[in-house]
Amino acid sequence: MSEVFEGYERQYCELSANLSRKSNSAALLPDHEKKQRFSEIKVGLDDADALIRKMDLEARSLQPSVKAVLLAKLREYKSDLNKLKREIKRITSPDANQAAREELLESGMADVHAVSSDQRERMTMSVERLNQSSDRITESRRTILETEELGVSILQDLHQQRETLLHSHQKLHGVDDAIDKSKRVLTAMSRRMTKHKWIIGSVIGALIVAILFILYFKFSHH
Repeated sequence: MSEVFEGYERQYCELSANLSRKSNSAALLPDHEKKQRFSEIKVGLDDADALIRKMDLEARSLQPSVKAVLLAKLREYKSDLNKLKREIKRITSPDANQAAREELLESGMADVHAVSSDQRERMTMSVERLNQSSDRITESRRTILETEELGVSILQDLHQQRETLLHSHQKLHGVDDAIDKSKRVLTAMSRRMTKHKWIIGSVIGALIVAILFILYFKFSHH
């Protein structure tokens, strides 16, 4: 649900309820007050039309699934606004004052602020929609907060995993250094063993030559 649409919707519901209250009492006001009241109502109707247009533009800019729901709701608002316009037009007709007085006398209603059943229903619907919009806004905020908390948790996990990888890399680097040192030691030992083999071989060869030389002189003198 678009928060922009919900903002326009909330303004429209408040304005619609206010216009209903004003139109209900306008017909029985004195002429000098009636003109001022009708002027206020006309301005309010213009504002309501503007909000309807804004909601329509916002709804059509959203995804198809959301757009269909909002446009259906918008059709209800347009219907309510047209009813309100017809009611105001009826009140502003030339015989509106006399008709209203006769209606009150016949019904025994003395309260000039009485609200017709249709108007009460319209006001109730407007209040309900306003409450629903407030609930949706609250739910959206709660979802946003939960998403933010989840995002923070994921970032913390990623940071911990990064630290673990860095630590493992350092350990592997240390193991590589140890392996290199071991290789150097083994190479040096191999070289020393090879060198010792040559030395031992040389000594053994010298001993053999000496023994042969001694034997030669020994047999040669006999």
